Amino acid sequence: MRTENPPSPVSPKPRRSRSWLSGIAAKSALVVGLSLFGAGAVVSPAQAANPYERGPDPTERSVTATRGHLDTDTTSVSSLVTGFGGGTIYHPTNTNEGTYGGVVIAPGYTAGQSSMSWYGHRLASQGFVVFTIDTNSRYDQPNSRGRQLDAALDYLVDRSNVRAMVDGDRLAVMGHSMGGGGTLAVAEDRPELRAAIPLTPWHTQKRWGDVETPTLIIGAQNDATASVRSHSIPMYESLDSSLDTAYLELRGASHFAPNVSNTTIAKYSISWLKRFVDDDERYEQFLCPPPRTGIGTDFSDYRDTCPHGS
Repeated sequence: MRTENPPSPVSPKPRRSRSWLSGIAAKSALVVGLSLFGAGAVVSPAQAANPYERGPDPTERSVTATRGHLDTDTTSVSSLVTGFGGGTIYHPTNTNEGTYGGVVIAPGYTAGQSSMSWYGHRLASQGFVVFTIDTNSRYDQPNSRGRQLDAALDYLVDRSNVRAMVDGDRLAVMGHSMGGGGTLAVAEDRPELRAAIPLTPWHTQKRWGDVETPTLIIGAQNDATASVRSHSIPMYESLDSSLDTAYLELRGASHFAPNVSNTTIAKYSISWLKRFVDDDERYEQFLCPPPRTGIGTDFSDYRDTCPHGS
């Protein structure tokens, strides 16, 4: 594990262009190539493939495994860094697959990054650079957590020791409880994000119709802190109907279900991140059609805008 010292303050960079532009550019390259070489030109599978795909074809076993196909390492970020409370970066050790999408994860009220640590190696080994952060204060409210997620995204891309392996146009955010509320807040403010995953989110704001980021909300049936009727469900229902969204409700689970290793959360989080951060349609099979709900399943409720990307 390496440790990063806080860098000297730098002027903030302008926002990057909307994330979907990179996907359009990749697809446009194929059209341009055909135009240059004529209608009879032959394009190899490598030329036509999604450049962001990482790893072998996914299976149920691969998306539910505790580790993916990549070895990972960590880098510690000092609490003296500006804008948030430091944290830990989990990243693949393999630099031969090109750059990776970045995912920043915030904890909930009174919690630290350790409550989110189980996501680190699990997501990174699937082909992401994952940054679990501490907040400036354990009592920071959701909007403050959103601003800190925003600062951590910029730090990851512009100043971290692993910035060379992070694609700044393919970023995502996750967060638990007030960190989940912060996830929605930063997604509303930063529409170029590729994916957002609020985990049993808490926020006094319930309407998020201005969010333009594909959003998976994970609620818990027996949540006594941020009940799904008061938080997750109205938040989900407020999202624009044209947006790629899903609402997953864990049967019999409490507010703190996202704080411990959970195969269902991992499976759907990995699939959501792969589908929207990496534009990897191979993972659509784990999202659409939606899973069954009811007795004998993991879900007390599940809602989705399947198919995605249509």
